[in-house]
Amino acid sequence: MRITISRATSAIAVLLLSGTLMQTAAAQRAVVPGSGSEIVGVSDDFEDPGWSYVPNNPKSTEDIDENQRSPMGKSTNGRWYEGVKRGHPDVVKRVLTPAGGLAGSRGALLMQSKFTGIPGRPEGKMHQDDFICNVQYRLKRRIDISECPSVTTRVFLPPVAEWEHRSGPHFGFRLALETTAMVDKEVGIGIFKRTKEEMGNEIYWPGMFVEFESKADSKRDADYAYLRMRADRRGGDFRGPQITTTGWWTLGMSVTPDGMVHYYASPGVDELTEADYITSQFPYSYKAERFRTFFYNICSADDGRRWSTTFIVDDPKVYLLRPKQQMASRQSQRR
Repeated sequence: MRITISRATSAIAVLLLSGTLMQTAAAQRAVVPGSGSEIVGVSDDFEDPGWSYVPNNPKSTEDIDENQRSPMGKSTNGRWYEGVKRGHPDVVKRVLTPAGGLAGSRGALLMQSKFTGIPGRPEGKMHQDDFICNVQYRLKRRIDISECPSVTTRVFLPPVAEWEHRSGPHFGFRLALETTAMVDKEVGIGIFKRTKEEMGNEIYWPGMFVEFESKADSKRDADYAYLRMRADRRGGDFRGPQITTTGWWTLGMSVTPDGMVHYYASPGVDELTEADYITSQFPYSYKAERFRTFFYNICSADDGRRWSTTFIVDDPKVYLLRPKQQMASRQSQRR
């Protein structure tokens, strides 16, 4: 079944909704994710029947109780690792590619969680897990934004009857970017320790979420889903296109040399085109300087009873339009 994202919600309409028409008009032309050359040796296609993930449980929950619980989980091929901040999904495994996926694909990655907070200690409120692609460390460098990086991924949404009956975010696809900004820094020791602001390296995580409004806990007559975009200049999320059917769809983000992030989504598994454009933003008023990696979020109620919605991803890829040093790559097949 194909995803339908309403074309009536034009790029201009979405930008007006988010109050950022003028900032986009002054920005560089958006680059369609998948443009340029794919970086070989990062990302994954999950085609190896021996693909596996070693969780090294219990997982990290630094964001909740400052507990990192080393050693961190990692895939045996070295391409994925557990997020130190929030830990990995409870279930991470290779599965057969659902029907309608990329031609020739025999493997994809399934992710699902029950305890998205502290393992075995449900809080009864929404938490999320991270699953991070090992881009920065495999390349042994961060990617300069002048190289115009982009990322694409395919995501399979199961039938609505199989979703966790909870309103809120269920899945996220995000970038890890760096910029120079005012940051808090601790100085001094012991009782003389204090925090001061100074210019430094700031990491931030723009992206898009699959947001679900369940009729089970809302006044809606039917379930409703849409893409929630992160973020505008003030750091606020805003509503993107509605999702009207389930199945495979394609997400992508690119970053242009002016530091702006551009968001795209498309029904099915075809390569992205200009027609799939959603919006362009300077999230948090930051202008990106470096690209570290991308990652997925799996969200749940963390009530100890319900499992999160099962999401399956396939064939995520990282591209550079203007690589500044030679590396293993292959030309994009984007039309």
